This record gives sequence, C-alpha cells and structure tokens, in this order.
Amino acid sequence: MSGSLIKIDEEIVTSAVASVTLGGTDWDSSYDVYMVKFENVKPSTDNKDLYFQFTTSGTPDTSSNYDYAHKILRADTTFTNIGVTNTDKFTAVSGVGNATGENANGVIYCFNFNNASEYSFVTYEMSAFNADLTTVIGATGGGTLTVAQATDGLFFYNESSDNFASGSTFTLYGLKK
Repeated sequence: MSGSLIKIDEEIVTSAVASVTLGGTDWDSSYDVYMVKFENVKPSTDNKDLYFQFTTSGTPDTSSNYDYAHKILRADTTFTNIGVTNTDKFTAVSGVGNATGENANGVIYCFNFNNASEYSFVTYEMSAFNADLTTVIGATGGGTLTVAQATDGLFFYNESSDNFASGSTFTLYGLKK
C-alpha cells in the first residue's frame, strides 16, 4: 500500500485568503479515484460554515445541482441526519471556530471526476471543534453533482466570504491502482 497516494496539489494558507482551489490547472486525469485532505482549517471570523464545490476547467460549478446526505456525529447530544437536494454547494462542516484548538479536518474521496458521461460524486468524513457548542462535531456521508460532466478539482470557501486563517492546509492526492 506504500506509495498508493500520489500528491497532485497542495495549498498551505500563509496569509488570509477567501478561497482555495485544488486541481484545475494542476489536475492529473490519469487517476480513477482522488483523495482530498484538509487540516487545521480555520475561518478568520469565529463560527463559520465550511463549503465546497466541484470545479470544471478550474472554475467552481455554482449550479443548484448538488445533492448530499450525511450523519452528524456529536459529542454532546444524539446524532442527526442531514439530506439536501438541489443546492449550490456542499456544506462540509458547520460553525467552525477560530480560537486556539478550534479547527476543521477531513478527508474527501472523489469518484468519476474524469468521466463526462457520469455524475461526479464524493464520500467524506469530517470533524470540527464547533464554536457555538464548544464540542466536537463530525460528519460522515456523501454527495453528487447531478450533471454528467467531467470535473477537475474542488473549490473551498467559508460562509459569508470569510477568509481562511493562516495554517489551513488542503492537499489533493491521486490513488494509484
């Protein structure tokens, strides 16, 4: 299994930026499955949702064709099921904090991204220290863009166009067969 992940693109936020794009001009279409890892992701302003969209030719697809479902796993109460259809983005994690120790982390697996005849879809596992609830929250689930088109990356941004704080890291890997 060693050597199965091939790093394609990495963005390390060194000063506040409003968005991060992985892939696009750095996309390598020779893989069937991709993995995106994000670590220590913080908004500049406390209590912001983290969103992502697929890209086509390096540009975010902002259509209302995203469907997703996940289970919210919470340290302070019972689990919650979320299902959203016909929206313009995926909500990765809600209410991410920006104080010391608060951040979001996750892994996203991407499928069918190079196939223009199929829907691109993802599965994911994410966690965050939530600003409002002062608790750990996780999500596991998946989603799809209900348009048959090739996609070439992911575009990450925060609620209300809030910036990512320095130290946020986003990495795209191809999974070698």
